[in-house]
Amino acid sequence: MSAEFGGRTGRQGKISQWLRGRRPKEAVGDDGREALLLAAAGAGLPLAPAAYPAPGYRCSCDRVGCPTPARHPVSFAWQTQSTTDRGQIERWARHQPEANFITATGMVHDVLDVPLEVGREALERLLDSGIEVGPVAESDDGRLLYFTLTRGTPEDEDEWWPCELDCHPETMDEHPGLRWHCRGSYVLVPPARLPGDQSVHWVRGLEHPLPDPLTLLEVLTDACARYIGEEPDHATAAWPSRR
Repeated sequence: MSAEFGGRTGRQGKISQWLRGRRPKEAVGDDGREALLLAAAGAGLPLAPAAYPAPGYRCSCDRVGCPTPARHPVSFAWQTQSTTDRGQIERWARHQPEANFITATGMVHDVLDVPLEVGREALERLLDSGIEVGPVAESDDGRLLYFTLTRGTPEDEDEWWPCELDCHPETMDEHPGLRWHCRGSYVLVPPARLPGDQSVHWVRGLEHPLPDPLTLLEVLTDACARYIGEEPDHATAAWPSRR
């Protein structure tokens, strides 16, 4: 995005125009879907198949009343199943043409997941400040996803530093503001379909290098500080439990 702007005035005008409304989303065919998934894997994002929308705002999984329709992995072994292997991803994409895909975080990359309004405000500030921003995805259910490098996976488990911002699938409802998806979590990777003709799509593509999450954190937490407590309700988003 930033490469399109010659100077600060041009950048502000273009960003302001984008912030006033979502850019039209183009339909992604089977070829385009597979190409985007392979590009994600090529950038180092480990992928695994996920559920997809079924008629009537339902989920393709067999759980009655699934709390996260089309937003969760197919297998409970998604962490070990996740891969960047081109051949495996091609087989999944071709044999499961309707499936969404998740990317497991905390291996190569993390994701800073914020409310859409907050994320757009922060993106404008980050770009105006000249801070390198990596790939960014928008989810039509109201979230903006900043893809970053992982903060690391030390060999000594005792050195793993905990963070109150850590977000796991079963605790997402506890983080209405900033969610930090690291080890043990996942997000949908574009292109993904949600119930109600919604989608998850790139607004800044994978051609942008993954940044250090700490370079974005101050701006994101500052924007979220004005948001937390103002949202009237937050839907529960839990990893479906075994039946």
